Amino acid sequence: MDFVGAYSMDHLQFLFQGFFVTLKVAFISIILSFVIGSIVGILRYAKIPVVSQVLAVIVEVIRNLPLLLIIFFTYFALPEIGISLGITVSAIAALTIFESAMLSEIVRSGLKSIEKGQIEAARSSGLTYTQTMFGIILPQALKRMVPPIVSQFISLLKDTSLAVVIALPELTHSAQIINGQNINYVLPIFLFIALMYFVVNYGLSLVARRLESKTA
Repeated sequence: MDFVGAYSMDHLQFLFQGFFVTLKVAFISIILSFVIGSIVGILRYAKIPVVSQVLAVIVEVIRNLPLLLIIFFTYFALPEIGISLGITVSAIAALTIFESAMLSEIVRSGLKSIEKGQIEAARSSGLTYTQTMFGIILPQALKRMVPPIVSQFISLLKDTSLAVVIALPELTHSAQIINGQNINYVLPIFLFIALMYFVVNYGLSLVARRLESKTA
């Protein structure tokens, strides 16, 4: 094990460049999946004829597919039908599709957890369905959704490592390149990237706990 050689300045700089790609892909995917997942979750909760049923089928199909398969599909299969995406865009698209399905279920479950009596009371007081949803139901549901949503974001950040299969230059891919130079770098490098993942994910979990305590 060559810790000195593994942790040279060039190697560390290369790893941090990969980590920046990891964070960038994760951040974009989190924003997109949260928006799409929230919309899908609300539409499914609203039980709009046909729309809700179609979305339910799509969500169930995506949730029961491996993320790795979706990554392969966006990068290798879509070009066969004329849709060619770059490596980064393919990774973001795959993560967004998969996480949107997961988050939509969290949002729908959070909305369903609100007592129906509150909805009936709001409607009987003259509020429209939209006013009831965004003024009463959704704010309460969001408080209950914070822990599972942040947990899903943590999973998304870890799942970016799966994009190594399409050579996305993220943290794990950078580690593999360095490890290919010298077998004595393997353990030191993997220990270092494990620490990097842990620090960020543990920080997110602390944020989740703080938000949960503040909204309790």
